[in-house]
Amino acid sequence: MKNFPLLLFLCLLIISCSKNSPKEKKETNAFYEKAFDYKEEGKTDSSFLYFYKAKDVFFQQKDSFGIGKCLANLAIIQETKGDYFGSQETGLSALKYLNENNTLNHTYLSINYNTLGMLSSKLKDYKKAIEFYKKAISFSQDSINKNIYTTNLANNYRRNKNYKTAIEILSSSLPKASENSNSSSRILDNLALAKYLENPNYNPVPEYQKALKIRLNEKDNWGLNSTYAHLSDYYTEKEPDSALFYAHKMYVVAKELQSPDDQMEALQKLIPLDNLQNSKKYFKIYQNLSDSVQTARNKAKNQFAMIRYETEKNKTSLLAAKAESTERQNHIIKQYIIMGVIITILIVLVLWFTKRQQRLQQEKLLEIKNTELKYSKKVHDVVANGLYHTMIEIENQPDLDKEKILNRIEKMYEESRDIAHNRIPEKDFYSRFSMMINSYSSQNQRILAVGYQKDIWENISDNVQSELYYIIREILVNMKKHSKATLASLKFEKNKKNITIKYTDNGVGIHNLENKKGTGIRNTENRIEVMRGDIIFEKNPNGGLIIQITIPTHLKYV
Repeated sequence: MKNFPLLLFLCLLIISCSKNSPKEKKETNAFYEKAFDYKEEGKTDSSFLYFYKAKDVFFQQKDSFGIGKCLANLAIIQETKGDYFGSQETGLSALKYLNENNTLNHTYLSINYNTLGMLSSKLKDYKKAIEFYKKAISFSQDSINKNIYTTNLANNYRRNKNYKTAIEILSSSLPKASENSNSSSRILDNLALAKYLENPNYNPVPEYQKALKIRLNEKDNWGLNSTYAHLSDYYTEKEPDSALFYAHKMYVVAKELQSPDDQMEALQKLIPLDNLQNSKKYFKIYQNLSDSVQTARNKAKNQFAMIRYETEKNKTSLLAAKAESTERQNHIIKQYIIMGVIITILIVLVLWFTKRQQRLQQEKLLEIKNTELKYSKKVHDVVANGLYHTMIEIENQPDLDKEKILNRIEKMYEESRDIAHNRIPEKDFYSRFSMMINSYSSQNQRILAVGYQKDIWENISDNVQSELYYIIREILVNMKKHSKATLASLKFEKNKKNITIKYTDNGVGIHNLENKKGTGIRNTENRIEVMRGDIIFEKNPNGGLIIQITIPTHLKYV
């Protein structure tokens, strides 16, 4: 009785929020709009169906807010039709989709919490109703709504027999309400009732009459219905005739409002107050009305359940059809994928085979080039530098006899012949290396070997020895040709990890080294790199050149 005008107001508010809010511009769900059209026409069954369909569309669109709005509206429809438990379940489901951190959701949160509060109140769970009304107030963004929710909150404190709190809430709300308005009359009426229930000696009639006057002026039939009920209850023990008068008034208004619940409440008041003949008549009317209401509510419950069942059934059939269609499409796609994979594999194999042939051909060419480069280096080391070495010996030893020269030439011949077999004999390498260094010394150019001892070549592989031999000879050849040095030194150092040879001279040095590197220097750098060693060219602070070579001693093969 007391909540029906509030429900009507909330319905209108939801319609307004949904259709006119500038913040909601998405209108992609035709079912949602259609549901409101049916709601405005009073076709609640059709409205329920389309809200339910709209919910599924929002679910597919992953629109949580849309789902929450539909569920909130579904809960209101179920509540008005008396499906209290169904409405409560729907309203609680709506909370899962309405975001408390998003202000756009707050209006619907407040409305939904108010619906849950009314349901808990009708199911006599007043403590839960109080929790829901507090939530409704906290999310409300409208002063009129807050006033309504606050009054509902106070009434549930009253129903829970906490009259003091109810009076405090209503008393604090009264000054905020406009005088001679529906809000003030509602607060006055409920405040008077709470005061009377707290103190049976309190006279609430003046406040009831004041509220009644406002409601008559405002033609607020729902409000009149409530005040008549309170006046009838107050006078039942004190003045039965007055109680009967106000019960009749309530019954007339309830029939005008077509509210079966309020009619039954009025009849319950009339039956013990009126004469026996009228009481029988009222009782019969009450029984028929009660049966009719119960039948309508059971029908509504079944109808809502049937709507949900049919909708879910159709959705299941549609999903099954989609699944079958998807399976067929997936089968076709799989066939295309398999064909694509086979074709791709064939293409990859062809490309791989072609690339492999090209790579093998390139590797052969590279091997040939490397072999040519290898022999070119050895020819340069053995023949070219050997000839120059012999020339230096003849130059430095004018009295060198013919036999010794022939022996030297014969040695170069043997070494050049051994190039083809990829072997150069390295017997008595210590003496050979020492003789090579000494051969570059003359009266004008002295070469000193510092730290050169026989054990210097222990644990150094033949290949490394040979490479170092050619590298040092290359450096000495360049010294002889270009340095104009009078003094040069070769300092040998060895530890567990490395062997280091440091060449120093007092010649002219090498200016702009990078641009003046000849074949000899580049070959030397390449040799050092292959042996995983380092070579450093520096200017001698006293004039000339410093070259430092470092080679790992553990290197076994080059």
